[in-house]
Amino acid sequence: MRLRYLLSLDDGGDHLRAHEPMPAEVATAAPRLASFYNEPHNQAMLSHEDALTVADVAAHYRGLARAHARAFLLELDGLLVGDADLRHVEADRAEVAILIGERSIQGKGLGTRFGVMLHAFAFRTLGLRRLYATIIPANAASLRLFEKLGYERDDAPAARRYVDAPDDVALSLTPERFERLHGPLAARVTATPRAPRR
Repeated sequence: MRLRYLLSLDDGGDHLRAHEPMPAEVATAAPRLASFYNEPHNQAMLSHEDALTVADVAAHYRGLARAHARAFLLELDGLLVGDADLRHVEADRAEVAILIGERSIQGKGLGTRFGVMLHAFAFRTLGLRRLYATIIPANAASLRLFEKLGYERDDAPAARRYVDAPDDVALSLTPERFERLHGPLAARVTATPRAPRR
């Protein structure tokens, strides 16, 4: 069975934790995640028209699990502040999604640090060779986040196959570029197996 992982990073007095949740942990987190997804600005950037219920959130996580995605809950000093996932995982590539859901702490570098954690796991632990992200043009904050992580625009068919709409921006990142930009911080990320998936 595939292992779940706990990722940790202590940085600047902050304790950042990203973990692949057990079903009971998803149930506990679902109300707060729903509030993140339904916050008006976040909802517009995530491009979903209808408010999501707690049951919708739980179903979303079940769908990610069925699709063999690696979903993570993001915690800052023990408080749930967002989520992230590696989806469409193949032998050497995957698509990345990151959300810092708490509006009061968006735009302060937290997404970049959680992003470094997730990418260190993807490249160093899983051995992936390319990661992709697709973003709506209006989501300037996410575009800045992925640019800080080292992503560059990629209009090749391999990248464009992940887009949901023709005007979505497709980006990609290699481990070599990631390491040049974030190697020292990535080296401080610990990835610890939790337990087999059931």
